[in-house]
Amino acid sequence: MKEIKAFIHRNRIADVVHALHAAGYEKLSVIDVQGLLHALSSEEQRYSVEIGAAVITEVKLEIVCMQDERVPAAVEIIREQARTGQTESGWIYVSNIDSATVIEG
Repeated sequence: MKEIKAFIHRNRIADVVHALHAAGYEKLSVIDVQGLLHALSSEEQRYSVEIGAAVITEVKLEIVCMQDERVPAAVEIIREQARTGQTESGWIYVSNIDSATVIEG
C-alpha cells in the first residue's frame, strides 16, 4: 500500500481530481497549503510574515493506493494534468504505508 502526495498549483487541481476519479482513484484528499512553488502570476503570490518569503496557495493532493501496481498510473495522471507550462509545476512524492484501518460506525 502506498501514499502519493503531490503539491501542485491551485488552478490545476480540478483537472487532476477529475482525471483521477475517471481512472478509478477514490481515496484522496485535497488541502490548501502555503507553498514556495513559483507563482504563475503576481496575483497568485503574497508575502508570508510567518515564513519570511513570498508564497502562493498551492494544493496538497493525497491519494492512498491499496494496490502498489496502480501507483505509476496515478503518478502519470498527476504529471500530465498538473502541468502549467513552467519548468517546475510541482512535486510528487510516493511513500509506503505500513497499515490502514477502516473507521466503522
